[in-house]
Amino acid sequence: MHSVPLPIQRIKDEDRSLRSLLAAWSAINSGSDHIEGLDRMRGALKRTFSEAFPAATIEEPELVGSKARAFRMLLRPSASRRVLLNGHYDTVYEAQHPFQMPRLIDADTLNGPGVSDMKGGIVVMLAALRALEATPEAKQLGVEVLLTPDEEIGSQASRAEIELSAKRNHFGFVFEPARVGGEIVRSRMGTGTIEIAVHGRSAHGAQPELGRNAIVALAQILTEVDSIPRRVPGAMLNVGSVRGGGVINIVPDFASAELHARITQIEQREHILAEVEKAVAPVRSKEGYRVGVHAAFDRPPKSCGPREQAMFKAYNACSADLGLGSIDWVDTGGGSDGNLLSAAGLPNLDGLGPIGHHLHSEQEFVFLPSVVLRAQVAALLLHRIATGELPIS
Repeated sequence: MHSVPLPIQRIKDEDRSLRSLLAAWSAINSGSDHIEGLDRMRGALKRTFSEAFPAATIEEPELVGSKARAFRMLLRPSASRRVLLNGHYDTVYEAQHPFQMPRLIDADTLNGPGVSDMKGGIVVMLAALRALEATPEAKQLGVEVLLTPDEEIGSQASRAEIELSAKRNHFGFVFEPARVGGEIVRSRMGTGTIEIAVHGRSAHGAQPELGRNAIVALAQILTEVDSIPRRVPGAMLNVGSVRGGGVINIVPDFASAELHARITQIEQREHILAEVEKAVAPVRSKEGYRVGVHAAFDRPPKSCGPREQAMFKAYNACSADLGLGSIDWVDTGGGSDGNLLSAAGLPNLDGLGPIGHHLHSEQEFVFLPSVVLRAQVAALLLHRIATGELPIS
């Protein structure tokens, strides 16, 4: 068993203040499309991180296609060993959503917007980094913090900043929430959207044979689409939205559907698209119909390679040395910016935030004692990277 530096041991003394900070941040609505709220949240982050790390460089990059900005903090960017601490400060709860304020369910459980996903993760990140900076070895490690405002809607505007950060660091740590059983994330599915648009021909409802009903044709296609996952093992495909029609005595000339796709391997993207094309072919062959298919995959799968496996082993060793026992990891269907970091070539550990559950719902909660505990594990891991005990390049 290795020794644990005193500042890392003392994170537990911050338990009350970290809980208060998390509650305060949860009370700031920062829904992905609520620009004013995102600005307030970024301002709160800037104040807290500037006070904790006065020697750091703070940046607020503008994002193409978004009025929101990212938050970046740099410490010793020219160090020979450099790590990225990644997360997001937007939530799924918009300004008019009824779920706005945190509340204690019991002494150790906080229910509130973003308490797990992922304002709790930012608190863990802050506490871990603050403890690291209190050790003399910290000066040997370059640290970059990148927090994005649009992860919950696909990170399209933030993608260039994520890729920039990936290129100049050696390893990434993503502070998305841990699973309810305490597990961190080993791999994530890639995500995408497929739109199917059917154009038919309108006619009076009294003479339907003169028209070409787009809704009926789309229904035929979707029946076939629903069976695609059985032919692409490991992939998921959900018909999430259907639009079409209007006046009931007119044969509808347009209908469309949006499908949500999740893939475990990048090759499955083309396989799914080929199956969708097969499903639309019979309608395309009929006189009077046109069918368009448009696909956009925003996140490729996040895989687990040898460097992630080695870092996970080191993460578990840190947990053991803190007397916290073993931590497992799991594969999950949900995407994160860890997917984009992997695609940009940066190995990363994901799910290093606190333990929580019921994400994206009014039942979202965080197990409060896990904030301190996960901060200690992350801080000790970063410290061992700083000393050179754990190679990252």
